[in-house]
Amino acid sequence: MIYIYASRTGNVASLIAKLGLDATQISDGNEKVTKDYVLFTYTDGYGDIPAEVDAFLQNNGTHIKGVVCSGDPSYGDAFCGAGERISQIYSVSLLRKVEMDGTDEDVQAIKASLEKVNQ
Repeated sequence: MIYIYASRTGNVASLIAKLGLDATQISDGNEKVTKDYVLFTYTDGYGDIPAEVDAFLQNNGTHIKGVVCSGDPSYGDAFCGAGERISQIYSVSLLRKVEMDGTDEDVQAIKASLEKVNQ
C-alpha cells in the first residue's frame, strides 16, 4: 500500500508528517500509480474535490482503497465534502475527517484505520 496526498495550505502535508508516512504528493493530477493507495486530501470550495485530485482520480481511481480528508468545520455540512464525494464515487471508506492538520486523537485513529486497510 502506498500513500498519496494533496495539500494546498500545508495542513495535509503536516498530517502526513505527524503520521510519519512516506507519501507522494499530487502536483497536477497527471501522476500515474500502479499500486493500491490511500488518498489524503483537502476539501476545496464548498465541499468540492480539488481539481488536481479529481484529475488524479480519473487516471488512477481503480487503485484507491480509502480516503482521509482535511477540512474546516466552519463550512458545516460541507466539512470534508471532498472525502465524502470520493468515498461515494469510488466506493471506498472515508477513513477519517480531520479539522485542518488533525489532532493526536485523529492521528491514532488514522493509524488504526491504515492497519485495517493494509490487511
